[in-house]
Amino acid sequence: MKHILLAVLWSGLSLRLVLHSRAEEGLEFPNFDGKDRVLDINDRNYKKALKRYDLLCLFFHEPVPNNKGLQKRFQMTELVLELTAQVLENKDIGFGMVDSQKDAKVANKLGLQEVGSVYVFKDDRVIEFDGELSADTLVEFLLDVLEDPVEIINNAMELRAFERMEEDIRLIGYFRGEDLHYKAFQEASERFQPYIKFFATFDKSVAKHLSLKMNEVNFYEPFMEEPAILPGRPLSELDIVEFVHQHRRATLRKLRAENMFEIWEDDMDGIHIVAFAEEEDPDGYEFLEILKDVARDNTNNPELSIVWIDPDDFPLLTTYWEKTFKLDLFRPQIGVVNVTDADSVWLDMSNDEDLPTAEELEDWIEDVLSGRVNTEDDDEFTDEQEDEFYVSEEGDVNPDDENDGDDGDY
Repeated sequence: MKHILLAVLWSGLSLRLVLHSRAEEGLEFPNFDGKDRVLDINDRNYKKALKRYDLLCLFFHEPVPNNKGLQKRFQMTELVLELTAQVLENKDIGFGMVDSQKDAKVANKLGLQEVGSVYVFKDDRVIEFDGELSADTLVEFLLDVLEDPVEIINNAMELRAFERMEEDIRLIGYFRGEDLHYKAFQEASERFQPYIKFFATFDKSVAKHLSLKMNEVNFYEPFMEEPAILPGRPLSELDIVEFVHQHRRATLRKLRAENMFEIWEDDMDGIHIVAFAEEEDPDGYEFLEILKDVARDNTNNPELSIVWIDPDDFPLLTTYWEKTFKLDLFRPQIGVVNVTDADSVWLDMSNDEDLPTAEELEDWIEDVLSGRVNTEDDDEFTDEQEDEFYVSEEGDVNPDDENDGDDGDY
């Protein structure tokens, strides 16, 4: 599915890359200046590149193909990296490409495994970029990686900003200062940067507002009103890492350009429950609030995870989704999608003036989780039709044709 989505994105990348404004100076979007900044990483220069930059961003690719269409796609990828390198030229970030065949030894030494992926090296860590391969998304991702993995909250204004981040997985701990307990928290945060946000406070009033005790850490699941408290005090790095791994699949999570493939690959036994809703649309906003209620009521169900997609965030994919899933995305939708072949079944909301209630939605989700609603139902019906047709062709009696000669039936 990752490659299906990527193929669709290529058609719009060129527009995003060369887009520029004719507005006054200061509002002009960057246009590629033609200067080569992306290195051809090989066995002779990879160690030097690692030492030279704070961050090294590498694209691991198949050999350049002979097919002209595939060559153009490869050139578009290279152009994404070149524009990203140009925009971040004043940052200490290097960019390179590693050929999976020609530079296989280098790839093995660096731990590059998935062809077509972007890997970021920071200190002794390797971070795989699992987002949309566009210049703006990659720039934002790399800037996040450059930041310290833990953000300190010192005052009421920063606290209000923290509390508004309902779409994100967040952890926050209260510590005396940068002591051993804080260091364990910081080291744990490096394992998840930049996909999961870590915060800390040394301020007693901030901790009191959050009901945090000394050396305690709270875990905020997206869209949940109350946090979970990590068991034990003080916590080791391993304690925190294990807890996050166990709880990082949220009951309701938003698909974003910077993590779209990470979320899509984290399916539930080969399926996703997917909800489309435009947050800025009145019906979409109402449906999203219903989804939040369902998620909060079922937050302790480890088998439930709903992926929320706001079509406004993915203009290049909206038409593709509508065609693939046979949907009208101007209306809220919820369905179950097979991640292997994109086969899907959607809750019928077309005849209702009102959106389903939280209870009705929970009943449908229960049918999905129990297997009563699944993406194979329509396939079985099609197979049955084909079998009937095959038997009829062999000359056997088709039960539907037994009364064809009885004029009394017509």
